[in-house]
Order: sequence, then C-alpha cells, then structure tokens
Amino acid sequence: MTEFEEIYRTYFDDVYRYIRRLSGSESIADEITSETFFKAMRSINSFRGSCDIRVWLCQIAKNCYYTYLRKSAGADRFDETELSELPSEEVTAEELLIRQDEAARIRAVLHTLPETYKEVFLWRVFADLSFSQIGKLFGKSDNWACVTYHRAKRMIQARLEDETDEK
Repeated sequence: MTEFEEIYRTYFDDVYRYIRRLSGSESIADEITSETFFKAMRSINSFRGSCDIRVWLCQIAKNCYYTYLRKSAGADRFDETELSELPSEEVTAEELLIRQDEAARIRAVLHTLPETYKEVFLWRVFADLSFSQIGKLFGKSDNWACVTYHRAKRMIQARLEDETDEK
C-alpha cells in the first residue's frame, strides 16, 4: 500500500462527514470528497506538515465545496439523486423539508459571521476538531478557540432568533 492510499483510507470518512454536514447532501459530499482526494493526491508533495494532515484535507474539501457553491449559484440544486436520499416512513417529507430549511438557515447565517468566527465554528462542528487542534491551526490557545466557538454559536443563535422575530 502506498503512503497516499494509507492517507485515503485513514481520512476518507473524516472528510466525507465534514462535507456531508457542511452541505447537507450525501451526493454533494460524495462528489466533493472525491475531488478533494484527487486534488490532495496531485499536491501531496506541497504539504509542508505545518498542520495535521486531516486539517489540510478538510481545508481542501472546504475550498472545493465553496467553489462548487459558486458554480451552482442560481442553479436549481434539487435533482433525482436527492429524491433517492429521502428517508423511509420514519421521517415524513414535511419533517425532512423543515430540517433542510433549518440547516439552510443556519448555513446562511453562518456565512454572515466574521471570518474567524465562521472558520472556528466550521472546524469544530463540521470537522470535529478539538479546541486544542483549532487553536494550533490559528496559532492561538485552546481557550481562545473555545471562547471563539461559543461566541460564534451565540451569534448564530441570536441572528436566527432575530430572523424568527422579523417573521
């Protein structure tokens, strides 16, 4: 087994789960995860090791996802693949739409936050990084990462409440 195959096997699930949570779609997560490892394979020699390889891969994945969003902006993103992902009778179509709407609202609010808060929140929630890992990524302490995460979370909650109050 090559070194890159070992990286792929070790980190595939982490990258997939990160993009799955970020996008809310299995089909998008499949596509972006594949693209991520293709790009990582092509640029593995440029990896300097200044951060955890999982963080590096998730950063590539995030960039791929944002590129995907820019390309698909304005396009109707509902397709037959998403229909096939509808859950069984346990969750009604109405419940699924409510959950998707809530997730979309959270993602929209998240992208209005200042960049540092958004990044810390994404790394914590979508990549499951510890506060220590996030702190190292930013060259700060784990306490800084924890405080920044909780502030971001409060900002999101407040903006969602404001949005609800306006309706």
